[in-house]
This record gives sequence, C-alpha cells and structure tokens, in this order.
Amino acid sequence: MFPTTVVGSLPRPLFLKELFDGIHEGRVENEERERLLDLAVPSAIALQEAAGVDVITDGEWRRFSYVAVITDVATGFKRELSGARHDGKYWHTVTGEVKPGDPDVLARHAKFAIEHASVPVKVALPSPYLLSVRMWDEGVSRDVYPNREAFADAIVPILRAQVTALAAAGVHTIQLDDPHLCLFVDREVRAKYKDADAEAMHCVSLINRVFSGVTSAKKAVHLCRRNKGRKGWVGSGSYDAIMPALRALDVDQLMMEFTIPAAGDTKCLRELPDRVNIGLGCVDCRGEVIDTPETIASRVEHAMEHVDKSRITLAPDCGFAPGNAADIPVDEAYAKLRNMVKAARVLRERHA
Repeated sequence: MFPTTVVGSLPRPLFLKELFDGIHEGRVENEERERLLDLAVPSAIALQEAAGVDVITDGEWRRFSYVAVITDVATGFKRELSGARHDGKYWHTVTGEVKPGDPDVLARHAKFAIEHASVPVKVALPSPYLLSVRMWDEGVSRDVYPNREAFADAIVPILRAQVTALAAAGVHTIQLDDPHLCLFVDREVRAKYKDADAEAMHCVSLINRVFSGVTSAKKAVHLCRRNKGRKGWVGSGSYDAIMPALRALDVDQLMMEFTIPAAGDTKCLRELPDRVNIGLGCVDCRGEVIDTPETIASRVEHAMEHVDKSRITLAPDCGFAPGNAADIPVDEAYAKLRNMVKAARVLRERHA
C-alpha cells in the first residue's frame, strides 16, 4: 500500500550537461557517449534506490530532453537554433518523412536499467500529440506533413513499436508524457481552439492507439501544467475541465500533479474510473523548499477523502529535469524523494 515512484527525469549533473554539449558539437563520438552514460546511469538508479523509491527510472540521463528522445528512435528531424519562437534555444523540427530509426535503442537502455536495479523500472515516452505541438512547424514542416494531425498520425506506429519493445524487455510501467493535454485546464489555452474539448479528445485517441493491445506492462499517462523548474509552471486550472478526456484514456495509471496551487483540489479524483491508479503528485519538484514527510502525508490523506487509499501511488509533481538546462540540485531531489518514501511509511502505519 502507498507505493512510491518518480515521474521520469532526475537532475542532470554538470558533467552530464557538458557531455551532451560535446555530443551536439561533434566532440564526443557515439561510442564514447554510450560508454560514459553506461557509467553514469547506475548512479541515477542508486540514488532512487537509496531513497527507497519502489518503481524507478534511469533518470532519463541518456536523453537530451524528454521530447527530443523521439530523434533517437526516428529520422526526419532537424535540430537548429529556433529563434524567438522558442526563446533562441536549440529545437528539433520535423522537416522530412518520419521513418523508424534504431528500433531497439530504448529497449536496450531499459534492459541495462533493469539489470542494474533491484526494483521495477518505468520508461517514459512523449505522446504523439505532444510531439505534434512541439515539433511541427507550419513554415518548414507542411511540405511533408500538411498539418499537425498528419504528423501525429505518422508518429503513432513508431511510438507503438517502441512501446511493444519496452514491454517485451520487461519494463514495469510505460508512460506517455503529455503536458499539452493538461494545458486544456487553462481558460486562456482553451480559448485558442475552436473546440478545446474535441482537441483534447484527439490527444486521447492518439494515446489510446499507441497503447492498444499492450497488456504485459502498466500503461501510464503523465499530466502537468508544464514544468519550468525554478520558474514555476505555465497553465492553471482544475482537472475538472478535462475530466471527460481523462475518463476516455485506456490506461492503468494517471500521473497527476497536485502540490502546486494551480492544480486545484483533489476532489476531481472522484470522477475517474475505479480501474485507474492515481500517481498522486504530492511532492514539489520545482521550488527550493523540501517538504517534510508529514506535509507529504497530509496531502495524501486529503486525497484519500475522495479516492480509496488502495488506488494511490506517491510521486513528485513532475520530473526534476524538464529541460536539459534544468538547475535543480541532485541532492535536493534525493532529499525530496527520501521524504516521500518516509511519508509512505507514515501512511502505512496510520492506515494499514
């Protein structure tokens, strides 16, 4: 009862950030990259196991970002300085027909993590809708994909193949990340669409297609209002606005943030099907304050007023490194995970 997990990423130490700089600047060859990452990933696993987390990831330390990982498994993307639209950052954009790349790369990395872990492992992937919003650009993408919907359709079979391979590799939980589905809780975001509810349902349809037929691994979806690290978040509003879409998701678990005030109350959990486990965001992953075990436990107990305790998994609100430049210290993340595990123990004693 009250198992614990993480959403995905752990903070990236400076050496890891500089390693990826070297990769993108052509100073680090792929073989050297893999050798160094094979040395680094076990420490990310050890951090989570030392904290006592029940279901872990590899910290996503092999990835430039949780979105750009698609470029590790598919071709058709161009990485360049994006300009003002993306704050002058490097950005991947689809510029050619999307085709499968290495079909086994994520499964190989998952097997590596499983071999080095003593607890179950989860792996996250970006959802088709998220990729269509972030990587399709009207100016340079429409010659190959006339709209975002066409690009998303092309991505589905590639992601589905990766999900199938991850399940076969023995991954415990496969998670699709989609903060843009969650942004439909925000009134200003909804106002940009002719039919925001239909758009949300389109996102759900894409996710269900990716997960269709998967039975040997738990299927999860992560929802957040976009994590900006120390800078906070983007969207604001209760999950009530997207509850019909969430009920339509054919998944086993929803990873939902509730620590930030912008997320609203946990009362909305009453509206979710009983079959859905709640990955309850009860630990702040953005701010400098390290929540005490008692504070975390009280958040879970508040949620228990609306959902049975057997359906709750404790988790941070989001990953600790939403982008490659995230500046959350590793020790801070460890302390937060450790206190989450302590809170789970408190809850077991109180509610056994």
